[in-house]
Amino acid sequence: MKKTFVGVLALTALSAAMGSAFAQTAAADGLAMTADEKEKAKKIYFERCAGCHGVLRKGATGKNLEPHWTKKDKDGNVTEGGTLKLGQQRLEKIIGYGTDGGMVNFDDILTKEELTLMAKYIQNTPDVPPEYSFKDTVDSWKVIVPVDKRPTKQMNKINLKNVFSVTLRDTGEVALIDGDTKEIVNIVKTGYAVHISRLSASGRYVYVVGRDGRLSLIDLWMEKPAVVAEVKIGFDARSVDTSKFKGFEDKYAVAGSYWPPQYVIMDGDTLKPRKVVSTRGMTVDGEYHPEPRVASIVASFIKPEWVINIKETGQILLVDYSDIENLKTTTIGSAKFLHDGGWDASKRYFLVAANASNKIAAVDTKTGKLAALVNTAKIPHPGRGANFVHPKFGPVWATGHLGADVVTLISTPSDDKKFAKYKEYNWKVVQEMKHVPGNLFVKTHPKSKHFWADAPQNPDKDLAESVAVWDMADLSKPKAVLNVAKDSGLPPTKAVKRAVHPEYSADGKEVWISLWGGKTDQSAIVVYDDATLKVKKVITDPKMITPTGKFNVYNTQHDIY
Repeated sequence: MKKTFVGVLALTALSAAMGSAFAQTAAADGLAMTADEKEKAKKIYFERCAGCHGVLRKGATGKNLEPHWTKKDKDGNVTEGGTLKLGQQRLEKIIGYGTDGGMVNFDDILTKEELTLMAKYIQNTPDVPPEYSFKDTVDSWKVIVPVDKRPTKQMNKINLKNVFSVTLRDTGEVALIDGDTKEIVNIVKTGYAVHISRLSASGRYVYVVGRDGRLSLIDLWMEKPAVVAEVKIGFDARSVDTSKFKGFEDKYAVAGSYWPPQYVIMDGDTLKPRKVVSTRGMTVDGEYHPEPRVASIVASFIKPEWVINIKETGQILLVDYSDIENLKTTTIGSAKFLHDGGWDASKRYFLVAANASNKIAAVDTKTGKLAALVNTAKIPHPGRGANFVHPKFGPVWATGHLGADVVTLISTPSDDKKFAKYKEYNWKVVQEMKHVPGNLFVKTHPKSKHFWADAPQNPDKDLAESVAVWDMADLSKPKAVLNVAKDSGLPPTKAVKRAVHPEYSADGKEVWISLWGGKTDQSAIVVYDDATLKVKKVITDPKMITPTGKFNVYNTQHDIY
């Protein structure tokens, strides 16, 4: 088995910068760490923890992990302002076994010594990372294949509409898989733990951004699709999208950084950096925040705008890219800890989870105003969400939850006269479908009768290895529960094989589920027939290590979910 790749170059550079720039208060009470321990802990924290808890450990989707909460004082006191302080032993148990609130167990990922190390690390004062300037971004930029050396037409015979861009989390790669033949077209080196793949408006280019801030541009027209340009936009990143409004197709790309908190506008065909914009500022509560991360970005189809969601501040930015030299931005206050979201069926309204506030914010991109703040169950986590026509309530958009045992359905407006009778329900939670906590993604398709939801963050092994499927024509029917790990035919393991991220084929007839195994276990992608819920194909390959997100080219290009 190929050894796990952990973004060595990027992480080494980050650790070196941190080692020279960070000043850390010496830990007392047996919490002192050697230089080697600090470097190891920093790497693990970056790879596994920072996304939910923040680089500065102030919390967002995950809880605040600053020492005032994690560290017991020398007198043995365990409370401060009524908040329980955790201490070494309890921290080790939480990290090892996870929580019902959506944090996974790490006892099958980290060794016992690493669990002890991480519990000690988060009781020490957080490091303050270095900044990353426009010059740093420009200096990192590489054009591997110039535009004039690229094909002028598609040079392969692949059905590009049905290609899947599959994140291989721990190897720093993306597998491009032909959805028709189920064969791997190419495995390309990208950033570590690619969070998302996005398509250019034309469908030619795939943009993938890794958690190490590396953005890679893949040209699907090449005889063997490959990376043609790359740039590093920061030390930690999650989001990217392109310009999709008519007249701006493939012209620009924009990527958001977790650290430093900023977004970068680039030329769409080369990734040449054009502008860096900081997102530091005030929260919706009127307090300054030093780490307002760019959580998610989507491109409007009705205006030359990006919707850029700022996690910690709760501010939603509508960024007009029609004149990037004189950038115009509309700032919409919603609720704190914005995370991910997607379009309603009309693509006029964008719905995003303010997950630690237990709300969904809806923005009317036609008027440029907040349309609604909808209260939901605990920690909504929609991914892009899912749209369908409910038999009783009309058009709805759905989100699952990390911290609650339901899937929430929210009524959305429509300009279609046939849906006028459902107006009274708009922006209300009209139904909660019984599921389990630990859901990350929900998905359906306009040509499907089924609704799929995973539960990879659930602490129960069987539930984490399964997906639930509802018949949308009759939601009163019991849902089907498919154990993807068993359906894969792979030998059982002690480590959890998490079933994650349902993704439809372009024609809506197949659903692909990643079976995300341990570092040394065989992973797989299990392909189901959406009509019969039977397995059609199990895709395995020694090179396909820890697959997670999968992004169908056509569905991603057109925001179909």
